[in-house]
Amino acid sequence: MQAVGQQLPPPVAAPPRRSRRRRALPWAVVALWIALTAIALPFGEKLADVKRDGVVDYLPDSADSTHVARIQQQLPGGSGAEVVVVYRRDGGLTAGDRATAAAQTARIAAAHTLTAPPRGVPSKDGTTLMYPVSTTETGNDEKARNAFVDAVREKVGGGDGLVVQVGGPSALQRDMEEVFGSVDGTLMLATALVVAVLLILTYRSPFLWLLPLAVVGVAAVTSQALIYGLVQGLGLTVSSQSAGIMTVLVFGAGTDYALLLVARYRDELRRVHSPYDAMRAALRGCGPAVLASSGTVAAGLLCLLAADLNSASGLGPVGAVGVVCALAAMMTLLPALLVLLGRRVFWPLVPRYGSDPTATTGRRRGLFAAMGGAAARRPAAVLAGGAVLLGALALGMFNLPGSLKQEDGFTERPESVSAMRTLAASYPDRASQPITVVAPAATADRTLAGARTTPGVAAAEQGRTADGWTELNVFAEDAPESAGEHDTIEALRANLDPDGAYVGGPSAQQMDLEDTNARDTAVIVPLVLTAVLLVLIALLRSLVAPLILIAAVVAVWGAALGIGGLVFGPVLGFAGMDPGLPLLSFVFLVALGVDYGIFLMHRMREEALAGAPPREAALTALRTTGGVIASAGVVLAATFAVLATLPLVALVGMGLVVAAGVLLDTFLVRTYLVTSASLLLGRRVWWPGPLSRGGGTREE
Repeated sequence: MQAVGQQLPPPVAAPPRRSRRRRALPWAVVALWIALTAIALPFGEKLADVKRDGVVDYLPDSADSTHVARIQQQLPGGSGAEVVVVYRRDGGLTAGDRATAAAQTARIAAAHTLTAPPRGVPSKDGTTLMYPVSTTETGNDEKARNAFVDAVREKVGGGDGLVVQVGGPSALQRDMEEVFGSVDGTLMLATALVVAVLLILTYRSPFLWLLPLAVVGVAAVTSQALIYGLVQGLGLTVSSQSAGIMTVLVFGAGTDYALLLVARYRDELRRVHSPYDAMRAALRGCGPAVLASSGTVAAGLLCLLAADLNSASGLGPVGAVGVVCALAAMMTLLPALLVLLGRRVFWPLVPRYGSDPTATTGRRRGLFAAMGGAAARRPAAVLAGGAVLLGALALGMFNLPGSLKQEDGFTERPESVSAMRTLAASYPDRASQPITVVAPAATADRTLAGARTTPGVAAAEQGRTADGWTELNVFAEDAPESAGEHDTIEALRANLDPDGAYVGGPSAQQMDLEDTNARDTAVIVPLVLTAVLLVLIALLRSLVAPLILIAAVVAVWGAALGIGGLVFGPVLGFAGMDPGLPLLSFVFLVALGVDYGIFLMHRMREEALAGAPPREAALTALRTTGGVIASAGVVLAATFAVLATLPLVALVGMGLVVAAGVLLDTFLVRTYLVTSASLLLGRRVWWPGPLSRGGGTREE
């Protein structure tokens, strides 16, 4: 390998036919992507119309509560809509307040077909009056249910000290969907802005940053169109959450690939006269690492197909499609644009043929050379100190809050949550939302009697019957989502299971979500580790190096969750944590975090193949890739951090944990720990491949 900056011989002129092909190929690639984008754009815009955010789309596929929700959809009127209108005055309701409540609920009854006339239930202290209101006229249509909630809210109102709130399951779902409806545009714009700012700071060029940003936008549109096609052709379930995370993945992973490619291309432009030949050399050099990187992410995400949780299993293919589209665009469209624009796209820091790279990047490479030198002086101490730090941070996991309740899922409290809290305070001896039981019609009477005698049940009544199933509404003595209500649900399931009954409802759904996430984590974590390990072994032709990288990303995941435990409750005041956070953050941090290990180790392997001694190979790899890994890590962390700006606790937690993990991985693990481990092991890092025995170099 020729030293960078050394005078190179003049390039050999290419034959005319080859010159014509060189000019035509980039234009053909650009034209193809323009055509693909034109076709994809109208289909990508339709993705919002096929997103599904119903209860069943997030529940475990085999859980009791899922069976209940599906059976309810088959009953007359479908799952219908249920709200609770709450009237409250702190000093006690007046006769006028009660008259207002009766008149307003009468207007609701006159405008809609309700399952029963509204009947007020006063609180014992006389401050609150609640009216449960339900209808089956909406059927299973989510838009109709949302319209019903909006109509109820328009027909009620307080004033002069009278507070009126609309809560209940349908109102909570409406508020959740309203938040998700604002996510798409906000997330796309915020992510694009963050990426643009970071690219400008990275490239210090008024033009170059536009290319990766435009190409990642093309990848996002293409991925949305492909997902829409999978929904139409295969019935894939896409939720607002999975679509939003896909956007973050496309921008984060795509920009990372662009940073690696552009950095390698810029280096090759100093060695090679022709931009076309420089790009070919850059693709040969970083292509295997980028392919392996995208392969680990896609493989890790596809492991989610084994999840029983519908929202998690749907996220797998959605995220994998986004990553593959980002890879395709960055490895074809971006190279074509860079070749067509030539060296001038780097202005004012143009990489001249034969120039010294330290003229434009010496400061950054000097920083990572200094970091490598620090690790090289005392590698054992650095490795031990880093491991202790990660272990100490991981202890914060013991401070993670419990499972997130529905009412605590928003960072800004909506009306439905305020209503739930009012009901919990005013009716401590009565649940404001029923536990839903569905039983075979033939045994419904026995099931109803069994429900009424179950410990913790205050009341039970029969509802709709159709298609061999009967619906029962069971009210617990304890407040919704309390430990007492959870005990009641468990007792109902134990008592009624012999009758073939299923126990569901909002509180049961939360319990099933928590249990299923624990099961999915136990199944998917080994699958992800195995899939990523196999990709790394194939790329690095080693067993020790992949195991080092796997151990590093697992340690980062533990430390990142520990940081969450130190921040969620004490700093942010979160009352709970989404039960799916440990699993999803593991998939993202292992699959995405190992990217930087791939970039570093692949370059280290290149240097070893060129004959560099182990110490020199490790330090050269860090010096040459440290800058691009740092830039890529900051971009990826920033794109996930955008999730923390959204008003949902689950997405805020996801964004903060993944962002913290990526930054730890970038600036501590890759820079110091992996380098230190490589220095300590020497050639043994490539065991059992030929490099571990000093063989396999190009000189040989």
